[in-house]
Amino acid sequence: MNQVTSLPLDLAAHVAAVSTGSCGAVVTFIGQVRDHDPDAAGQVTGLDYSAHPDAGRILSEIVARFSLEYPQVNLSVSHRIGHLEVGDLALVAAAASAHRAVAFEACGRLVETVKLELPIWKKQYEVDGSTGWVGLT
Repeated sequence: MNQVTSLPLDLAAHVAAVSTGSCGAVVTFIGQVRDHDPDAAGQVTGLDYSAHPDAGRILSEIVARFSLEYPQVNLSVSHRIGHLEVGDLALVAAAASAHRAVAFEACGRLVETVKLELPIWKKQYEVDGSTGWVGLT
């Protein structure tokens, strides 16, 4: 279950995708839309996430790379696109392994890599009606 999707993300489905009888540790990450941002002048009311057409393939490649680096860890990650309101889930990741240390490490590194490498951009909406693109360089 590694996908870029316009559908709401389901944490339980990600946990189920990585869990097996040999896994004693399941680590999860939820990235949700918050009501503030350092780049915002006021309160944030929502975000529009846009993805490059190759984003799904790139996400699969990231997971494949991590699966080679962490063969003892089962991984699942999804990123949502489209319009999201405050509190909606934008990114969900799960990592499961026999022991917690490697699951924590793999999940943390996976999330950071997805944030860095996945070609997804966000347009931020503020309470006063203003908008701005976040994270573009």
